[in-house]
Amino acid sequence: SVRPPRAGMAAEDEAELSLLECRVCFEPYGPDGQRRPRNLPCGHVLCGGCVGALSRRLECPFCRRPCGPAETSDCRPLLQLLELLGPAGRLARALGGSGGPGAAAPAPAGLGLRLCLGGWGSLVNPTGVAACRSTGRLAVAHDGKKRIHVFGPSGFCLQRFGERGDAGNDVKYPLDVTVTSDGHVVVTDGGDRSVKAFDFEGRGVLAVREGFRLPWGLDATPKSEVILTDSEAGALYRLTADFGRGELKKCQMIRAQLVSPRAVAVCQTSGAVAVIEHLKAQGLNKGSTRVKIFSAEMDLIGQLDSFGLNLVFPSKMYATAVAFDKEGRVIVTDVCSQAVICLGKPEEFPMFNPLISYGLSYPVGLTYTANDSLVILDSGDHSIKIYGST
Repeated sequence: SVRPPRAGMAAEDEAELSLLECRVCFEPYGPDGQRRPRNLPCGHVLCGGCVGALSRRLECPFCRRPCGPAETSDCRPLLQLLELLGPAGRLARALGGSGGPGAAAPAPAGLGLRLCLGGWGSLVNPTGVAACRSTGRLAVAHDGKKRIHVFGPSGFCLQRFGERGDAGNDVKYPLDVTVTSDGHVVVTDGGDRSVKAFDFEGRGVLAVREGFRLPWGLDATPKSEVILTDSEAGALYRLTADFGRGELKKCQMIRAQLVSPRAVAVCQTSGAVAVIEHLKAQGLNKGSTRVKIFSAEMDLIGQLDSFGLNLVFPSKMYATAVAFDKEGRVIVTDVCSQAVICLGKPEEFPMFNPLISYGLSYPVGLTYTANDSLVILDSGDHSIKIYGST
């Protein structure tokens, strides 16, 4: 049977928004048991319960490709996305409830909301945002039908590309995005554990599929190199390529023994690199995050975790994204306080200066534009919020 679309949604939008639900039983995915998302060999995803119900004669209910129960596997990108969206209340809101605090709520003095883009139905559970400093364009990774959206400086969507599939221009599960100084959009694809580069028209120019376990966060250097994390390998890589010619020159591991590194940022002036590690839960304590700062030579020059911060400030922090401002200060999004926080320069740690503490629901990405506007990706209401000096 076909479920009718939710009130206020077009049927085609509803099909696009059901990423976090099993499309057989229409129940939301979860991290455990029968609700756990499972990959079929054809690329479609079902919950564990539906895979079990079909086990006697297992074939994909969508494309009818036969397969055996042993050929199914955990859908890691969806499991990571469930973790990213947080507690059940936030997940329920992401699946169709209200978007939480109003998008246009005022920012503190000094920063004002200038533009809000996207919203439910336009962007679906966005995971990454990046700015092109030369053109002012924004590239956003999300889980809609076209995985990558490119917005112009005025807010109009200029291009959509990256459908799910196995072709060169396809993107299965985008986890993050960056834009190089020579104008190429680079995406980490958790679906096939690759890094893919496109021009602004959506033409695939390079795909690096070998050697990664789960590439996650990435950011571009002024020289159009790409620094990226591998969350499962616990490593940091530097990728050097001639994107115009589609040639990979080198992919070098520059740091190892990190703990589930995800978001990463490169300081455009000093070359310093900031990484967010996701520390596993121990006992009754929930998981936490740690921000590490490395010099351009990859020496550790500063770090800050939730425990250390709590010794100085009465605040718990769970960081999801990181960036450097033009002065070299470290800026993070914090989903505990639903805020954007300045941690200061590494030599100043720890600082705790909220830059934006109103109007955010579940901030998961941030970047700065060439004119120093602060761009926040809010997964809670599926929007991009651009702040500037008032």
